[in-house]
Amino acid sequence: MEGGGGGGGRCPGPGPALALRGALMAASGGGRLLAARYREPGDDSLFVYDCINAEKTTLGNKGQDEKPTDKGSDDILAFAFSPSGDYFALTDDSKRLILFHTKPSWECLSVRSVNRRCTSLIITAAEDKILVADKSGDVYSYSITEPQAEGKLELGHLSLLLDVALSPDDRYILTADRDEKIRVSLAKAPHNIVSYCLGHREFVSKILVIPNYPDLLLSASGDSTLRLWEYKSGEEVYCCHLSSICGSETTKTDQKYPVSRITYCCQGGYVAILCDCIPTVYVFQLDAIAQQLVYRQQMSLKHKVWDIAFEETGDLWILEEDSEAPLQLYRPCDGQWKPVTDDKGLQKMSKYLQDNWTVFEGFVGAESHYSSLYKASFDNMAAYLQRKEERLQQQKKKRQDLQHGSNGQTKKMKTEESPL
Repeated sequence: MEGGGGGGGRCPGPGPALALRGALMAASGGGRLLAARYREPGDDSLFVYDCINAEKTTLGNKGQDEKPTDKGSDDILAFAFSPSGDYFALTDDSKRLILFHTKPSWECLSVRSVNRRCTSLIITAAEDKILVADKSGDVYSYSITEPQAEGKLELGHLSLLLDVALSPDDRYILTADRDEKIRVSLAKAPHNIVSYCLGHREFVSKILVIPNYPDLLLSASGDSTLRLWEYKSGEEVYCCHLSSICGSETTKTDQKYPVSRITYCCQGGYVAILCDCIPTVYVFQLDAIAQQLVYRQQMSLKHKVWDIAFEETGDLWILEEDSEAPLQLYRPCDGQWKPVTDDKGLQKMSKYLQDNWTVFEGFVGAESHYSSLYKASFDNMAAYLQRKEERLQQQKKKRQDLQHGSNGQTKKMKTEESPL
């Protein structure tokens, strides 16, 4: 997520998603990737790639571990641009990793098999490797310089991984899992754990190393908080409770605010977030000296928002489930983002998405996939007291039954003796 912060390891999950890098924009819906040079007026070419047409991997119906694999759909699960925009990688539900070269024109370089369905991926700053996090808790690296080479296991968690990030110098790998943990590992020796960032009380949905403040990590969680960390030491330096900001958007008292997207703009240090199933984008500004986030603005939309991405200039792109206007563009003016409609790039990309709306239709009105990540809570004391009360009632009933039986026997004996 260097630069404009819109090209990092998106986890569509597997809904529609958006990424920006320089003059390039990519959007996905289902198993289709759409990409174009949206800021180049003379280039009206649209690159379309359907994963259903991807070549079958050489491993056939077996994964890299030689175990049989179940055939999934071709839905795109995660994708990312490289920092320069020269490369683009995606993974799909059929456990394929597909690598593209984007310049001078889009070209598929390789289709490789991955062991498990992936949740997030990122390309190194050196642009020599792709790091892929999967549902079994592992991170594999795949070579870019050798695009047919198999993956190498780098590290593993005991829990489902939800996001992976890198420090801007590629020295540290950061991983976030369902068990509230953020782990910081040395990239050259991933078994060497530098620190843990502990404090979240639910799954960690998103992590981002701040590109222009590389010692700071921003994280988001199902516990409805945004947190800042000095990640090398594992110290939490700031916590923002989203319920105090987003609470006006809903009347539910138990509403949760899991963050589904984070995008960052170096110019001004702006952070935009999207909470799952809430049609509002929230903008914060990083105060790096005070090490805190300052809430600036919220933009309420008429439709559910699928994804958001900053341009390097500060323009904010919003992908939403509206067939008539699938893209919205907000531009900063006097410290506030305002909608723009006469932008040529917006008109070009909106037309491309409208023409391919059939691949997005299936996700309109889709339910949250974050709700399944919350762990069921059990009140053991309440269950114990309930069982105790049931036992007491059973014992009481048993005593009453015995007493009634004893009284009946006494009456019978008296009846038999009465003639005497």
